[in-house]
Amino acid sequence: MLAEIITIGDEILIGQIVDTNSAYISRELNKIGVQVYQITSVQDDRDHILEAFEAASKHVSLVIVTGGLGPTKDDITKQTFCDYFEDHLVENKDVVENIREIFRKYQLNLPMLPNLQQTMVPSKATVLMNKQGTAPGMWMEKDGTVFVSLPGVPYEMRHLLQDEVLPRVAKAFSRPHIYHKTLLTYGLGETGVAERISAWEDALPPNIRLAYLPALGKVRLRLSSSGQDKAELIRSVDDQMDVLQELLSDIAVGFEEETSMVDQIGKLLTAQNRSLSVAESCTGGKIMTEITQSPGISSFFKGGVLPYETKLKTDILGVPKDLIEKYNVVSAEVVESMALQVCKLCGSDYSIATTGIAGPTKGDGEDEVGTVFIAIASPKGIFSEKFQFGNDRFRVIEKATNKAFEMLRKEILKN
Repeated sequence: MLAEIITIGDEILIGQIVDTNSAYISRELNKIGVQVYQITSVQDDRDHILEAFEAASKHVSLVIVTGGLGPTKDDITKQTFCDYFEDHLVENKDVVENIREIFRKYQLNLPMLPNLQQTMVPSKATVLMNKQGTAPGMWMEKDGTVFVSLPGVPYEMRHLLQDEVLPRVAKAFSRPHIYHKTLLTYGLGETGVAERISAWEDALPPNIRLAYLPALGKVRLRLSSSGQDKAELIRSVDDQMDVLQELLSDIAVGFEEETSMVDQIGKLLTAQNRSLSVAESCTGGKIMTEITQSPGISSFFKGGVLPYETKLKTDILGVPKDLIEKYNVVSAEVVESMALQVCKLCGSDYSIATTGIAGPTKGDGEDEVGTVFIAIASPKGIFSEKFQFGNDRFRVIEKATNKAFEMLRKEILKN
């Protein structure tokens, strides 16, 4: 079964906001056996929207539309739905009451009049009640294709999708099972990984597809298949994944569906009853951000320091001034001192420290842009490595972050 996602809004097309809705909808549809055929973004323009509707209806059984359901004049989705379905707007009393309840619940001392426009829905539509906001969703059908309209506000869209849309889709359509499994690898680029698994890849059964998903310093390898026999589907993909994991055992860190690199590190530290702290300079808090996005980190993560300015490395972290003067702020000696000092400051067993030149200028460093030193302190000692990550600031920070996690995990496994 195929679906198309259509996002409505000039703000997406001009890059003012990032379309996170489509990614979320795609993931959730895939979980129930619906394959997304295409994602389309269109202007807040009646003719453009109608063209997208007509084109989608030729290829898919389900069209999910987000955006353009607000109370202002530029929100034209409902009227365009009426034009496409040869319908007209009528007031829906349930939506009126829902809006009144939201105003009462949140004690909104505002006039309801602008929001009452949202009580008007196409007469042929099945209304999907939005308990998180004032814009209702709509479910309509034409010539065998179901069209669903959802608000563009992400948290409202997600609640409606989970509570109303996915159960209706599951009931209305016969769907195959879709199964994905994704192996996480760190430390080897896409080309290197492909060379190592070339013979295995060539021998893959035709019903199983391999996708390379490279990032900076890591590569995800996804196996996918679909079919009616769920048990056989899972067995065949898992069997192939077992072989792949063995071929890449030195760089594989787990499965994306089950864990992340931070989760892996957390489990290892928790098993050892050890803790972690971080001192970041050139990575600017990226490592700590990645850590704190995972739940349950308080069991192993003590905290960190972000001494971006050289002076703060001495005043707050306690790196000796003469060490910086002798070796330069971007050096193995300084990064190792940062790692040791943050361990002392936070009372942790392990630490990560970074110093470098992310660019575009050299700042206080003397090395070339892209030079990064990463240190790992552990109960058994400390070590550091020097890297050259190029001259793009974003790439330098991302590569350094991923490399730091890779180094830490390997060190924990040694202990």
